[in-house]
Amino acid sequence: MKNIFFVLFATSVYFSFGQIPAYYSSVDFTLVEIELKNELSALITSTHTSPTTYDEVWDVLKLADLDPTNAANVLLVYGYNDADGDVTNDRTRDKNDNGGSSGQWNREHVFPKSLGSPDLGTSGPGSDPHNLRASDVTTNGTRDNRKFVNGSGNAGVSGPNWYPGDEWKGDVARIVMYMYVRYGNRCLPSVVAVGATNAIDGNMIDLLLEWNAEDNVSAFEINRNNRIYEAIGNRNPFIDNPRIANRIWGGMLAEDTWGGLSIQENYTDNHFSVYPNPVLNNEIYVSSSSSENILSVDLFDLQGNKIATWNPSEQTTTFTLYLEEIPAGIYLLNLESNQGREVKKISIL
Repeated sequence: MKNIFFVLFATSVYFSFGQIPAYYSSVDFTLVEIELKNELSALITSTHTSPTTYDEVWDVLKLADLDPTNAANVLLVYGYNDADGDVTNDRTRDKNDNGGSSGQWNREHVFPKSLGSPDLGTSGPGSDPHNLRASDVTTNGTRDNRKFVNGSGNAGVSGPNWYPGDEWKGDVARIVMYMYVRYGNRCLPSVVAVGATNAIDGNMIDLLLEWNAEDNVSAFEINRNNRIYEAIGNRNPFIDNPRIANRIWGGMLAEDTWGGLSIQENYTDNHFSVYPNPVLNNEIYVSSSSSENILSVDLFDLQGNKIATWNPSEQTTTFTLYLEEIPAGIYLLNLESNQGREVKKISIL
């Protein structure tokens, strides 16, 4: 049986790791880049069957933005302190204290209406609750339509731009990605975030991929995605699995909440070299043959179980794997760079 497997493996490889939710059954996750983006766009557009009016969003947010520790409150995007006497930076607020006055919360367009092309308005994309977050009225006005920029610490103005805060930067990134996939050129990330342009897609900004990786999905985001799904019929894929962003745009690797997306790669591409093979002295060296930065290396056994993962802490085209704890046997290395991934068979003696 193993001999048959390796004959097939010599030309291509296909594995399915983890459990992909039924909602995504129509999506081929062996696709990458624009092809995968297009399939996700078709899904989240076709399942967006119950769009909300701008007024209806109030009720959706009172469920979707609930504080996981206190169901009487909503969490306020960009907020960080309930105890300093300054209501403008409150992190939580009574869910029924909504409106347009100071000390109340209102609906913040994470992707600002005015930066849409054309303006998003207050219907269609302008009333999509995936893009609307509970926010302090004053803070919402201060953010206005400022673009997102890198920073650290709490949310606030940074020159002409806006840093969303360490707690919220991943939330913001995943919302902007959703808006781009759902509404296409009407909601370009490049007009709402400041930073280097993505090499795969000139409309994407790499900063958003970094935030997606650095700030993991929270229980709050998961609940929010579920409640909005119940209300309007579609989901934010980047909350369900942040690693999807890497399959489309590459960039800094985010968590893979499904335990491994399906992969299908050409085994003869030779983007990477691994040596020595068989492995000697419990060490193996990985090298990118085309000067592409190595993003991650995953080690699988022949049953598809992930044994180990390595993520270089900085950009590099070479990497050393230490395998002291790995039993002797035949394994598969899944190697990923900015431009693609490849699977190599290795033998540990």
